Amino acid sequence: MAEWPWSPAPPAPMADDDPAPSFARCFAGPDGARVVAALRAMTVERTLGPDASDAALRHLEGQRALVATILALAARGRGEAP
Repeated sequence: MAEWPWSPAPPAPMADDDPAPSFARCFAGPDGARVVAALRAMTVERTLGPDASDAALRHLEGQRALVATILALAARGRGEAP
């Protein structure tokens, strides 16, 4: 596929494609712990009532999956077992 002359250059490849250490650094320290606690409260620890729509349930499960992925990457970056 041809590129336009004004297209931005593709990003340079990273020396290490594993993002886990970056996730670990982002969530290290007191600010990182506070963000993780907020993410958990908004997703993992949140419940929906019996009148929740199918769409609302699917949306929350997607959020939970994303938070679980973030936490797993951070743990792997810290060298913790999954």
